[in-house]
Formats: sequence, structure tokens, C-alpha cells
Amino acid sequence: MSRCQTSSIVDASSIVNYVTIIGRVYPVSSEDYMRLVRLAWDFRRAVQVATRMIARGLEENSVLRELRRVLNKAYADSAYKAAKAMVEGCVFNGGNPLNMEVKKSFIVSEGESSRLGNRNVRLEDTCLVKVKYPYNGSWITLQAEFGEKYLSLLRELVDFAKQKKLSYTARIVFREGDIYLHLSILIQLYLKYFKEREARGRLIAGFDLNSDRVNLVIIDEHGEIVDVRTAWFPEATSHGFPREKAKALRLNALARLLKYCHRHGVSVVVFENLLSVKRKRFTRSKKANRKINRFAKKQLIQHGVVMALKYGLRALLVDPKGTTNSREHGELMKKYGLDRHTASAYLIALRGLRH
Repeated sequence: MSRCQTSSIVDASSIVNYVTIIGRVYPVSSEDYMRLVRLAWDFRRAVQVATRMIARGLEENSVLRELRRVLNKAYADSAYKAAKAMVEGCVFNGGNPLNMEVKKSFIVSEGESSRLGNRNVRLEDTCLVKVKYPYNGSWITLQAEFGEKYLSLLRELVDFAKQKKLSYTARIVFREGDIYLHLSILIQLYLKYFKEREARGRLIAGFDLNSDRVNLVIIDEHGEIVDVRTAWFPEATSHGFPREKAKALRLNALARLLKYCHRHGVSVVVFENLLSVKRKRFTRSKKANRKINRFAKKQLIQHGVVMALKYGLRALLVDPKGTTNSREHGELMKKYGLDRHTASAYLIALRGLRH
């Protein structure tokens, strides 16, 4: 077995605390629709203003004072957090946050257990949502529609929220003429309803995640290759291909491979710890840079960790340094006749095995 680095190995269950459940919402009247649209437009505008102020280095209190002139305290706090995350993402991608444009209207409200789960967006029942209209203190009424498999979970969420025992973050998104509600809930509650039986195997799986494919290598306790799989989705990097569809392709492909691991004797899955990477690395190729820029690898890893926990697998994150274009990487390619992505997946699996 090749020697491999063992430093900076993280148990991934410690870095994923929430899972997002998505449903459709419908304003019960034209008046509620118009009020929701106005609120979403103002929230988007507040986030846009906040990104400029944060990018110029203004203090948090100064930004919040400006936002609270338009929104209530809870909405303003959420707008600030959303803007800060966007600025950090822009810097990570090598962009200038002063040139950022927040194009789509949306609403975010952070969870607050002392306020019945959420101060501004409250799930009253599995089919009913109330949204605070900050300009006069009234509420916008929305009908909600979630997948049937989530209803038992949501009933428990509502019960705990009304008892002030649990909170959830809510995000309302306008997309292609429809309105969606994203609820971020504790992963423990999600796993209570969706976790499969614990994986009993002894094999280890390494994943190499890319914009147009996911490579999987399964090894035994001696470091020998047992199985190799690749899920392809080249259309996800095509010019003009919708980002949301590309995201769905990647998430579904990774979920299928994790399910395969669960059914074929794997107990531990290993990913690169890209959550610690400070900035994306670009190349001289415009095509390659487009693939890099359109690929939310951190989001894919977080999804992979959630799915691994769902299937009763232990998930590890290893140092990404040297998993590609290194001497050891090249030696593995030559020794086993592997392409560079499969060799990376193998090396990632070896690092997990040594841990």
C-alpha cells in the first residue's frame, strides 16, 4: 500500500448540522402575493446594499443600522448574514464583491426557538405558512405543499417549534414563476425519519468530485482496489445549461453512488476537505475556468455527508493537498493504469484507510 498523509482528517458528521427540505408555497390572495413580492424585492435590495457596505469594510453595526431603516430587526440580521456569505463566496471565486449584483428576489429569516421556531416565517402546519409583513406588523398567508414523505417530520417540527424547543431557518425563493420554501432543520430530526440501517461492511470508499463526473474507488482493509465506478454528467458544464439542473444532476449522481456503497459492503466514505479551501484556483483555459466557476463543490460535499449519514456510513474529510498532480498521485496512475480522477479517488480512500 502506498504511503499517504494522515494529518487534517476530520469526522464529517461534525461539520453538517442542518438539512434543507423544499416545498412549494402559494399566496392565498392577490393581495398576499403583491405584499410577498414587495417584501422579497426590498429584502433583495437590502442584501445588495449590504454587500457593497461589507465589501468597503464598514462595521457590522453600521450595516445593520442601514438595513433596519427598511426591514425589521430579524429580517435585517438575516439580510446581513446573506450578504456576508455572498461577499465571502465572491472573494473565494476570485471576484470583486463591489461589482456583485443580486439579481433574484428572495427572503431569508433565521431560526429563533423563543419565537415559535422563527420570528418572521412560521410553519403553522404542514400546509400553512405565515410570513411577517414588517411595514405594518401583519402576516402574509401562504398555502404550503411538501412531499408526503416529509409530512411526519414536519408535524414534529411544528410541535417542537410551538413548544419553543426547536428553531428552523426559512428561505423563500422565486424561480421560473413558482415560489419555493426552503426549511433548514436539525440533521438529527431528519435522520430520525430517514436514516437507513447502519452499514456493516469493512470496505472504504474514496470520492473525487468534479464538475462533469464523480469518481468512486472502493478498497479493502489492505488498500487493494475492490470496485471502481464513475458517474458522468458532461451536460452540466455545457454553456447555457441551467445551474439548478446541473446541481440536481450532481447531487443525484452522488446520492446513487453512496447508496451503491451502502449496498456493497462499505462502512466508511472519504471526501476531500474542500470546506477549508480559502480560494478557487483558476487556469489559463477559459473552458476549464467556466467549469470551475459553475461548480459548487463545497455544497456537493455537504450533500454527500448528509447522504452518507442517511445510509449509516461514517464520513471522513481528508486534506486535499497532494490528491492530484503529486508524485504519489502519478505513481498510482502508472502502477494501476488509472486515469487521474480515479487515481485521486483511490488516494483519497487510502488516506481514509490509514486514519
